[in-house]
Amino acid sequence: MRVPALPVRFRRPWLPRRTIRLRLTVLYGVVSILSAAGLLAIVITLAGSWRYTAQVHPPAPGGTALSQQAALAQAQTRIAQLQAQVGHAAVTRSNQLLVAAAAGLLITAGVSVVLGWMAAGRALRPLRTITTATQQISEDDLDRRLAMPGPRDELTALADTIDGLLARLQAAFEAQQNFVANASHELRTPLTASRTMLEVALADPAAPAAALRSACQDVLAEGQQQERLIDALLTLARSQRGLDRPKPLDLGEITTDVLRTREPDAARRDVTVSASIATAPVLGDDRLLRQLAANLIDNALRHNAPHGTLSIDVTSDHDRATLKVANTGPVIPPDQIGRLLQPFQRLSSQRPANDHGLGLGLPIVAAITRAHHATLTISPGHRGGLDIEVSFPARKP
Repeated sequence: MRVPALPVRFRRPWLPRRTIRLRLTVLYGVVSILSAAGLLAIVITLAGSWRYTAQVHPPAPGGTALSQQAALAQAQTRIAQLQAQVGHAAVTRSNQLLVAAAAGLLITAGVSVVLGWMAAGRALRPLRTITTATQQISEDDLDRRLAMPGPRDELTALADTIDGLLARLQAAFEAQQNFVANASHELRTPLTASRTMLEVALADPAAPAAALRSACQDVLAEGQQQERLIDALLTLARSQRGLDRPKPLDLGEITTDVLRTREPDAARRDVTVSASIATAPVLGDDRLLRQLAANLIDNALRHNAPHGTLSIDVTSDHDRATLKVANTGPVIPPDQIGRLLQPFQRLSSQRPANDHGLGLGLPIVAAITRAHHATLTISPGHRGGLDIEVSFPARKP
């Protein structure tokens, strides 16, 4: 026989929901009841300390000793009777006072709960407004904002924080839509070209083997371009996910290895390379840091001027490890630098024939920089091109 699983949280239906308003009401009521009970205790204590004290006066001088003793005994008896009457009256009065105080305490508790419920509702009214407005916002109207009016308090600060979050969500959602659209376009272009080349080659039944071989080679080249794009997209996604297990690395050694593999490309483009590379210990991912250095160097070579220059500096101090890459090239307006950090964005809408870039180099650099908690600084160069600096937190020895 299978026993049905019990719910994780079981709430009796006759109990009220444990809302913040209910908690504040209970808090207000408890504080009021404790205050009234303390006042009641003080009153009862002071009332119990009141006692009737009878003064016994000696008999007036004169008369016999026997008459004086009789007068004294009569006075003591009278005093005892008065004290008993006063004590009985005090007890009766104390009981009446206690009953009245208990009734007042109950009334005070009821009034405190009602007033606490009303005060909590009024205090939480802006919070309900924030909750209702936030629930009504969907992905189709992320441009809506709460814009909570009123004095600058915790609730307006919460509303401003939610507005900031909505602004970041809107920017991220728009960036994601643009990224998907651009990636689809970039992937569709080589696929369309490959299909066209195959259709042209197969349309001629008498096509020679050399023509078919050439078409296959062109299709393979387009396939390699697609592989490069997919690898770049995977690297970008991996960089945005962050680091799993950072390891101690030498940024100078990584940059030297990458630069050594780019020397033939620099010679083919007739770009003069000057490097000053020192040991720079960092904590990070080896593959991502190599991709960062490769993207910076490839970008500086690809967008360089004829007979241009490329300088690479790797330095380290007690707090930071820095990689600087500067090149000559076209003059870039400062207001266009932000576009270069967006995927598939280029300064010119027309891609040059010798430009085999994917439009993902600098976006991948920015993502890898964020994954390593580093700082990326990009500024236009004095002789054109870009001056790029990536500053990493130094690894402590």
